[in-house]
Formats: sequence, C-alpha cells, structure tokens
Amino acid sequence: MTRYQNMDNQSTNHVISNTMTMAYRNLLKTLHNPDNMSDVVMQPVIFTLLFGYLFGGAIAGSVHAYLPMLVPGILIQSILNAASGSGQQLRTDINAGVFDRFKTLPISPLAPLAGQLVGDVLRLLVSGVMALVTAAVMGWRPTAGLVDVAAALLLAIFIGWSVSWIFALVGLLAKDAEMIGSLSMIIILVLTFLSNAFIPTRTLPPLIQTLVKVNPVTLTISAMRSLLGNGGWGMDATVVLVSGAVIMAAFVPLTVWAYRRQG
Repeated sequence: MTRYQNMDNQSTNHVISNTMTMAYRNLLKTLHNPDNMSDVVMQPVIFTLLFGYLFGGAIAGSVHAYLPMLVPGILIQSILNAASGSGQQLRTDINAGVFDRFKTLPISPLAPLAGQLVGDVLRLLVSGVMALVTAAVMGWRPTAGLVDVAAALLLAIFIGWSVSWIFALVGLLAKDAEMIGSLSMIIILVLTFLSNAFIPTRTLPPLIQTLVKVNPVTLTISAMRSLLGNGGWGMDATVVLVSGAVIMAAFVPLTVWAYRRQG
C-alpha cells in the first residue's frame, strides 16, 4: 500500500513540477515580449479615465462621487479582458507547432495547458493593480481597509482565473487567434455592460433589469463594492467563490478534453 502511495505522490509531484516549469516559461515569454502585456496595462488606465471623466458628472454628479461605483466595474472588466488572453495564447502556440514539440518531451501531457493558465495569473494581477492605481490617482479612496481591498482584488482574480478556463476552451476549439480575440471581446462587453458595472440598475427598463440581476458579473461587482465600501467578508463574496468553483468544475474537464483532442 505504501509503495502505491509513493508512486501516486511521485506522479503528482511530477505534474506539479512540470506545470510550474511551463508557467515559468510563459512568464519569460511575456517578459521578453512586452507587447503581450500592453493590453492589460493600458486598458484599465484608459477605461478608468474615459468612464470616470465622461460619465461621472452625468451619473453621480462628479467624478469623485462616481469612482466608488466605477472601480469594481472597471476592475472586473479589466481582469476578464486579461483572462481572455489565455485562449489566444494557446491557439497561437498550437498554430505555431509549439505544443507538438512539447508532446515529444518527457513531461506530463497536461503541463503545457495548466502552465499557460497558471502563468496567466500575472496578467490578471497586473490588470487589477493598474485599475486600482489609476482610480487612486483620480482621487478614489476606499472606506474599507487595505485587507479588504486586497480581498476584493483577489476575489476578482479568482473569478477571472475561473473564467480563463472558458476562454481556454474557446481557444482550443477555434482555429484562428484573431477570431478568438473578437469573440472574447464581444462576450466581455455583453457581460460587463449588461450588469451593474457602470450605471445604477434602477435606471434600466424592467426586462433589462431582470437580465442584469441574473448576470454573474453583477453578483461579483456587488460583492466587491461591499468589500471596498463596508469592509468585511459577506455572503455575496462567498457565493462568488462558490460560483467560480462551479465554473471550474464544469469547464476544466471540458478544456482538458479539448486539449487532448488536439493530439
């Protein structure tokens, strides 16, 4: 029995080691090609400035009054945008034949896929931090403490990473990286604009309000607003964690299945 347990432990350690090596490779590729990070750096800055100064006065009376509503919406939008890069990167590597080379190496066959997604956590973190820093420069000051701000950021990153498995599945099933980028952008725009990210839900028509309320992005933004405004972990945040776990439970097996079909 001990022998089999040792074999299982060695196998698990092998997969983890290979995954972390592939994640490190992904990070090096990103650092050597700064263009791969330009979207996650610039998009949060541009959208925070754009939405804040264009709509702040009309919606909340001033930019400063609008920022508490805007910041969680921009934060989740930016992280979803960063998460969409997982599918594009996978498809680009597959089309370039990089994954065919990986299959000839003595590594876990799932390590290239898992390593890509683990390495992409850096993109999510950078995107979220840029959104918060830009808002702070514009005058946003959360009423909650630093721990609650960090909790809101980590919650958004967790949801972004959960959704990245969906984008990875799209990247494995589609054949063109540009089409994946366009499709991902449409999905992100629909999810964020059909939510409570940028405007009060009460101002919307009844049918649209119903759609907004069932949008998972709305629940995530409400949880982050509670964390940033009132502080303390609430039921909304717990539900968001459960939702992210459900997304992963559904899409991780599908993504692994699609990845294995590539061979």
